[in-house]
Amino acid sequence: MLTIAGRMPDAKAKSFSVHRRRATSIAIQCVSYATWTAFVGAGINIAAEEGPFNHQGRIWQLNSRALAVLSYGALVAAWIPGEHKAITSSNHVDLFNHTSPSANGKRWLPAGKIRGVNVGSLFVVEPWMMSNSWGQMGCGDKKSEFDCVLKLGQDAANSAFKNHWDTWVTQGDLQEMVSYGINTIRIPVGYWMREDLVYGDSEHFPQGGLAYLTRLCGWASDLGLYIIMDLHAAPGAQQPHNAFTGQDAPTAGFYVDYQFERALKFVEWMANLIHTDSNYRNVGMLELVNEPIQNSGNVGTMRSTYYPNAFSRIRAAESKLGVGANDLLHIQMMNEKWGSGDPTQYLTDNWFASYDDHRYLKWAGTPVSQSSYISTSCNDDRGGNWPTIVGEWSLSVPDDVQWTAGWDPSTQQDFYKKWFAAQIISYEKQQGWTFWSWKTELGDYRWDYQAAVKAGVIPKDLDSVYNLGVC
Repeated sequence: MLTIAGRMPDAKAKSFSVHRRRATSIAIQCVSYATWTAFVGAGINIAAEEGPFNHQGRIWQLNSRALAVLSYGALVAAWIPGEHKAITSSNHVDLFNHTSPSANGKRWLPAGKIRGVNVGSLFVVEPWMMSNSWGQMGCGDKKSEFDCVLKLGQDAANSAFKNHWDTWVTQGDLQEMVSYGINTIRIPVGYWMREDLVYGDSEHFPQGGLAYLTRLCGWASDLGLYIIMDLHAAPGAQQPHNAFTGQDAPTAGFYVDYQFERALKFVEWMANLIHTDSNYRNVGMLELVNEPIQNSGNVGTMRSTYYPNAFSRIRAAESKLGVGANDLLHIQMMNEKWGSGDPTQYLTDNWFASYDDHRYLKWAGTPVSQSSYISTSCNDDRGGNWPTIVGEWSLSVPDDVQWTAGWDPSTQQDFYKKWFAAQIISYEKQQGWTFWSWKTELGDYRWDYQAAVKAGVIPKDLDSVYNLGVC
């Protein structure tokens, strides 16, 4: 290992030194923040509890991968948008560059911060979010996609789901997101998107979704949106009795070798698709599994077997394709705060790793008062694994109080506006955030970004939250 002693360089830094213990120093020119982030991508292990760029007077360590990069005289930057890798729309708008105005001339974003939404219930339907449409599809009281397909039969289900994919999130929705200052979408998908992984004699999922996923990614890329691809529903189900796995499984069946292998085939296939189809050109992050079981011995094998093998398979696929170092995917895992253990424990190389944090105060045991919610969010430390994106969060509060006078969304808009501000101020101390979700049929803006903007709770100018004096 090498250590870097002293201050983290800022945009004005000209150089810093890497000192080998018992050896001479190696001077490295550092002319911008982008160069520093390249060191992070190359394997500098840093803690982020104070935010991404506030680590003064620390000792920085480079792993063997970083040294190998240095030995070739080259630095690479991780595929997170910002100063080190710009992405632009077909109209040459960079949604991440704070000096690059959008088409309406008003939206200015801090470079690199992810401000996004989930397109929930598009490719993995959660009936609680869209009960009206679920009924219109013929799925009635069925709890999951698996159950609906089994009820309708494959052909009728395919037709119903194709209509859903065609209408739930449209090109117009993406354009509306951009007009609201959104620069990222997180796309939850199920492993059955690769249809040859489905056990035809025992598993029942809609077919034909890939064409709609490809179309969505093409639209998003044309608009300059960054894309996080999320394996939301894993083979065998990573959680029991949860519709986000695509099935109402009585047990979590994911944590065995043959199911890991199906997931490995999925992420390997998805990596190939991302790098070979231009519609996917703005997909920079691939999440290995959403919300695995917490506090269970089962997840030990996920961390010791599935995570390292997924890294190896994705990197091997990229190497075979000749993908350049600056274009490697960020491989994302739930962070340690989720409760499934340290995702890096068994990784021999966390090259271009990233981390997902889900933060719902609704279920966090936070004292139930408006002042407590705002104070908790203002002081929330989501650091630890770096870079972390708060990939799911909302404005929802505990069920037993959510419609009472002090929490009613129709009368408490001022509180929810302040709480939204407090949350994003906290989450932007990390790499950023994606709200759950873009739209619902709940009639409740606390789960619905689109409705919250229209209600005046979420501003179109997201930078304005810093002027509210909330935190």
